[in-house]
Amino acid sequence: MTLIKTIKKLASEYHEEIIHIRRHLHQNPELSFEEVETGKFIAKKLTEFGIPNEHGWADNGVVGIIKGKNPKKKVIALRADIDALPIKEANDVPYKSKKEGIMHACGHDVHTASLLGVSKILNEIKNEFEGTIKLIFQPAEERFPGGASILIKEGVLENPKPISIIGQHVHPPLEAGKIGLRPGLYMASADELYMTVTGRGGHGALPHECIDPIVITSHIIVALQQIVSRNANPTMPSVLTFGKINSTGGSTNVIPNEVKLMGTFRTMDEEWRADAHQRMVKMAETIAESMGATCELKVLKGYPSLVNDHRLTQDVKANAIEFLGAENVVDLPIRMTAEDFAYYSHELPGCFYRLGTGNQSKGITSPIHTNTFDIDEDSLELSIGLMTWLAVKELTL
Repeated sequence: MTLIKTIKKLASEYHEEIIHIRRHLHQNPELSFEEVETGKFIAKKLTEFGIPNEHGWADNGVVGIIKGKNPKKKVIALRADIDALPIKEANDVPYKSKKEGIMHACGHDVHTASLLGVSKILNEIKNEFEGTIKLIFQPAEERFPGGASILIKEGVLENPKPISIIGQHVHPPLEAGKIGLRPGLYMASADELYMTVTGRGGHGALPHECIDPIVITSHIIVALQQIVSRNANPTMPSVLTFGKINSTGGSTNVIPNEVKLMGTFRTMDEEWRADAHQRMVKMAETIAESMGATCELKVLKGYPSLVNDHRLTQDVKANAIEFLGAENVVDLPIRMTAEDFAYYSHELPGCFYRLGTGNQSKGITSPIHTNTFDIDEDSLELSIGLMTWLAVKELTL
């Protein structure tokens, strides 16, 4: 039997087991930096599979090692994120979250279960390939500063040092049975904005005696949009969004003293990103000052833009076509969403692809980060088989 057929056979045999693991994880979600039981579960499973592992990376992460023949020949890494979101699940399914207000609404349960399945298959066929595979089960993808940045600082890309890294993410718009990918710039950077505009409150009927921070804030918001529309290179997408605004005090007839805002700035150009930060701070402060108020704008620099290595991504595409057929491998557009896998992509060649998990005929269409998100679990068989194949092929190149 050829190796590709062996992998497909094992993926089919382990499909039900991986569904069971995914459902366990889905029922027991844990928030970023709180994945205590999730980390223990992963370490236990790897040990059961006979895979050496270290538990405790960034407190709750797990790293496993699978050595094939001639283990020093080449080292690659596979990554899955393990944290959940603060969302109350609305799905009526047997594996519904048991934790009130916490849900695997971004599919990290799928990523974790899949990599466990991949680990089991790779460990069984380790005499069929040369090199070493590092398995990275990473905590805290959903929360600044991102678990990937912490793991890198702790040395996850050393001893042994991988030459490339592959990761995947669920993608409901794609039907189960398909994957999508894009070489080069793929996902945006993500920075958090925290702004406070301070004026002088008073009676709403006597605005001339006040310095109205609400009116001033409205001017700042509109003006800051020009940073994107009039200063950014139109060939390089940028997004500036304020998602929360509230005042300290205030009522129908009360002008408050202070207004606070929270937002996000995203782009795909690191040089422009730094320039935009300076422009936004200067513009906000200047407008507030010109109207008699003060403004403090804090920009917390978050995830960088995600860059898929051209060579690696083209190889992954060719190998995926070999495994799935050309009709099941699609090209994707750039996305203004962000992912802390981007940190890895700035350290070594990386490929981050999308796993189709939707199924319109089954009514599985909800986007990620919603309280009705779910997947077609048939996608798990493809997921574990394909990533196994991609890892083996990357080692043989």
